[in-house]
Amino acid sequence: MLVNLSFVCYNTPMERYVAFDIGDKRIGVAISDPFNTYALPSETYFRKNFKTDVCALAELAKSKGATAIICGMPVNFDGSESVQTEKTARFIQALEAETSIPVILEDERFTTKMAHETLISEGMRREKRKNYVDALAAANILDGYLAKINKKGV
Repeated sequence: MLVNLSFVCYNTPMERYVAFDIGDKRIGVAISDPFNTYALPSETYFRKNFKTDVCALAELAKSKGATAIICGMPVNFDGSESVQTEKTARFIQALEAETSIPVILEDERFTTKMAHETLISEGMRREKRKNYVDALAAANILDGYLAKINKKGV
């Protein structure tokens, strides 16, 4: 007996998320898996100057096929804004002006601390951690966002 296994293929674009953990010296980059179930640390971008950094990250998001950019927003433990919040907001505003990709803000409290703890538990030496911690923090930011949208069923 033959069974017809024809599949209907819908031409709907897949969502693809890129996350940035924006710091003063480095910016961690993570990308979602094809099914948006988990985040993959991608790379650490070492900052040069404001304009160059904004252009480089906009181009990076485009090259990864991002349909949205998730940016970690640093706030104090109690949720209030800090000096770093203002710096990050300025950078995000410039990023939004540079690209047509929507930018979504996500609370980044404890993401860098969790990244450090993960790398320490894996036995990574302090000198090497600085090359990986920001990308892992970006993955933590993106994981938080993905958990939210997957819970909502968005």
